Amino acid sequence: MRIAANLSLLFSELPLLHRVQAAVAAGFSGVEVQFPYEQPAMLWHEALQRAGVPLVLFNLPAGDLLQGGRGLAAQPDCREAFAEGLQLALRYAALLRPRAVNVLAGRLVAPLTREVAWQTLVDNLRQTADAFAVLGIKVLVEAINPLDMPGFLIKTPEDLLRLLDDVAHSNCLAQLDLYHMARQGLDIPQAIECLAGRIGHVQFADCPGRGQPGTGSLDFSRAFAALHKVGYEDWLAAEYHPQGETRESLAWLAQWRVSGG
Repeated sequence: MRIAANLSLLFSELPLLHRVQAAVAAGFSGVEVQFPYEQPAMLWHEALQRAGVPLVLFNLPAGDLLQGGRGLAAQPDCREAFAEGLQLALRYAALLRPRAVNVLAGRLVAPLTREVAWQTLVDNLRQTADAFAVLGIKVLVEAINPLDMPGFLIKTPEDLLRLLDDVAHSNCLAQLDLYHMARQGLDIPQAIECLAGRIGHVQFADCPGRGQPGTGSLDFSRAFAALHKVGYEDWLAAEYHPQGETRESLAWLAQWRVSGG
C-alpha cells in the first residue's frame, strides 16, 4: 500500500503549497488535501510537478460544513450551489488529475427529513459520478462519526453500503476513514468486511485523539490485515492532527514503509 499525506492537517506549520515538497521529503508517496480551492489550480499543478508526486484526492466544495453548517450535497435547496461546486471541482481535476474526489454528505438539520436528504444526496452523487467518469476519476463518499460532527447524515459502514446501493453507479465508491469508525466504537475489521469490494480510498488517524499512529489504541495491524483480506491494496492517507510539528510525529511512517503497511 502507498501512503499519502493529507496536507490540510499535516505540515500545517508551512504555507499550504510548500507542504507538497515537505511531504515528499518526509517519505510520503502522494498527497491529498481537503479543499484545494484557495490556491489556483495552476499553482497546485506546478507544486506537484516540482515535487514529482501525485495528488491522490480532494473534496468537492462543501459550503459551510466545516464551520458547523449543513453542507451542500444533501440539501435540496442547495442544488444550484452544489452544481456550481461540482463545476469548480471538475476544473481543478481536469488539470490536477487526482485519483479520486470525495463528496461530503453534510448534516441532517430539521425540518429536512432524512428521506428527502438521502434522495438529494443520491441524485447529486449520480450526477457527480457521471461527470468524473469522463475524466477517469473515481467519486467517493464517506461516513463521519457523529461525535465530532453531530448530525452527519452518513455515519456507519451500513449507511455507506445502502447509499452506494441506491446510487448504483460503478464510478461511486466508499472512502473509509479508520478513525471515524473507531471513534464510534465500531469494529474496524467488521466495517471493512461490510464494504468489501466497495472501498475506493482509506484514511487513518489514531483513536482517541485523532493523533498520529501510536498515540491511541487503534489496532492498525488488525485493520490492515482486514483490508488485505478483502483485496484492498491501494492508498492509505494520513489525516491526523500531529502532536508537535509534523516531522516529530512521523516515527510510524518509516516502520510502516519497511513492513509494507
